[in-house]
Amino acid sequence: MHDDGARLVACIPRLRRYARALLGERAEADDLVQDTVARGWDRLATWRRGSDMRAWLFSIMHNLHVDHLRQPGLPTVPLDEDVPQPADPAQPSDRLAVRDMDAALQQLPPEQRAVLLLVAVEELSYEETAATLGIPLGTVMSRLSRGRERLRLIMLGQPVPAPLKVIK
Repeated sequence: MHDDGARLVACIPRLRRYARALLGERAEADDLVQDTVARGWDRLATWRRGSDMRAWLFSIMHNLHVDHLRQPGLPTVPLDEDVPQPADPAQPSDRLAVRDMDAALQQLPPEQRAVLLLVAVEELSYEETAATLGIPLGTVMSRLSRGRERLRLIMLGQPVPAPLKVIK
């Protein structure tokens, strides 16, 4: 169990990066990571040894995020906006590029953003992404394709077609 706990803790930086890119808001992302780690810790005995713990934790995070979206909530104001951040050693142009990419990612529909982040940033396979999000493999591939194209258009400053509407 001690090794499993260490593995879980080692996944926190990746969980944090994914949550921040998914939500775009630091405080909400940190709350999601904390909830994910707590639930993962409580359910550590259910994790299948030999499987990818990171993908298992991303599944937990995804489910918590979806549950949160379904619940009506009170608007909140982040408390850490005025706290000075440590100096970033990256070049100013690098920081601008990261800021622009983050802003572009936030313009993607959430389902495309989630797939794009898991495949491109977290380097999960299509199969792992499908299992993590609980969607078919073909859906992963189509969302990834549409997300990449939409992101490309946004980054080029070109008009982006309106997303398709779901008709029930």
